Amino acid sequence: MTALALFAFTDRVHAQSIQRIADSLMATYASPEGPGASLLVVHNGRVEYMKGYGMAAVDTRIPVGAGTNFRLASLSKQFTATAVMLLEADGKLRYDDDITTLLPNLPAFVHGVTVRNLLNHTSGLPDYEDFVPDTQTVQVHDADIPLLIARATAPKFTAGTKYDYSNTGYGLLALIVERVSGQRYADFLRARIFTPLAMTKTVALEEGRSVVAQRAYGHNIGQYGIRRTDQSNTSAVLGDGGIYSSVIDLAKWDRALEQHTLVSAAAQQVAWTPPSLPNGAKTDYGFGWFVDRDHGTMRLRHHGESRGFTNGIIRYPEKRVTVIILTNRSGGAPWDIAQRIAEVYLDPSTGGASAAWRP
Repeated sequence: MTALALFAFTDRVHAQSIQRIADSLMATYASPEGPGASLLVVHNGRVEYMKGYGMAAVDTRIPVGAGTNFRLASLSKQFTATAVMLLEADGKLRYDDDITTLLPNLPAFVHGVTVRNLLNHTSGLPDYEDFVPDTQTVQVHDADIPLLIARATAPKFTAGTKYDYSNTGYGLLALIVERVSGQRYADFLRARIFTPLAMTKTVALEEGRSVVAQRAYGHNIGQYGIRRTDQSNTSAVLGDGGIYSSVIDLAKWDRALEQHTLVSAAAQQVAWTPPSLPNGAKTDYGFGWFVDRDHGTMRLRHHGESRGFTNGIIRYPEKRVTVIILTNRSGGAPWDIAQRIAEVYLDPSTGGASAAWRP
């Protein structure tokens, strides 16, 4: 057997091993009677495994495929952050701009909060969802957030002094993108991110203005069986979680991150560097990503949870490994499965099993 043939044989055996491991771990999503999932594994710039499991719509028996588009929930934050980074590169804003200079009608206690604070969750702003009662049926939009947080009398803490994960921050960032660019948030993402990367089916969903092709619908599995639970009263807020995409398009996104197609390597490094906080306080969040070190190398990760959807992404950029799992059901821990698949590619001599990361 020639060296080239041996390499091809070894590569094929490795790929088959990954398939067996992945299918075993994803078995809980594979039922033809229940909601499912999509899996993407990328290694060394190549799609190693891509597969759909279960149903995209249980009631109509539509199976999940690689092209099925799931609500990304908070995985959307990396796209909002990238939109802001593009505007910073354009010279349209600065990370240390006070957001009250960019957005009108914010409450007085917001003064002093910067764009950077919104990006890395150190703004101290109240959670807009705290002011949306469960009984409300009217959808909340990004533009409603300033009025909602104005119901508070003060911030949770002084901006830049602590970390507190904030959907408010990313809703406001979407408004900043619109204000600074002069475009609707969804249109800006399409023009500056999705179209250049040929992510042709990815969309920030605006009901009545856009359509999700090959759409997965959210479900809940409970004591009364499987129910479609696709939208909450905050699902129309786009900046913190309103993007739909498939593993086909996310493979293109992963390639763009690796090749710095949209954002320079230097700018990306800024986004992957959590801030230093006073008094030795720790945070592991950059711009749209949780960032830490595992097996002696950088680890990027994020979860996404909204009504009917639970997702996870993990990237080891220096090891060129990415695993993404999108599911159309509430609950579960796809991030644990993603971690276990990613560990197949990591050198065991650099550490044992990674510590589980829970959102």
